[in-house]
Amino acid sequence: MSLTLYRPMRIFDMLDRLYNPALDRPRAALPMAMPLDVIDAENDYVVNAVLPGLKPEDLNVEIKENTITLTGEMKAPEVKAGSYLLDEICYGKFARTLEIDGELDGAKAEAHLENGLLTLRIPKAEQVKPHRITITPTAEGVATPIAATADTTGSAKGA
Repeated sequence: MSLTLYRPMRIFDMLDRLYNPALDRPRAALPMAMPLDVIDAENDYVVNAVLPGLKPEDLNVEIKENTITLTGEMKAPEVKAGSYLLDEICYGKFARTLEIDGELDGAKAEAHLENGLLTLRIPKAEQVKPHRITITPTAEGVATPIAATADTTGSAKGA
């Protein structure tokens, strides 16, 4: 008697491969995954990228206007003896580009790579930073609309 693995979701796997040919590509042809978090803080944007095993010299960060580009290469370790039983890690060159809805001050950006986590802090350009406007109370509790102006000629405006 032989055992057969029961996989009720196998039909969906087959359909995925039928309609998404990227799933049938060999591992070497797949791009390296680079999950990102992008945080819109008050004065800057913070980008966190998971890049396990990379050294700072293997990574390049470029900021141009509102576009951030991360490029680099994850080098495969040399296997001196034995053969792979499982080969799922992607090695090679990678690139990730993202656009931010706002102006960036790339000249003041900072990047730190620690324990496989890249933290990129990019200040917002001055013109896109939120500005607080102080509201002052009016005299005698009567507010005058800003758009209203006195017409010294006595004629009605817009007539």
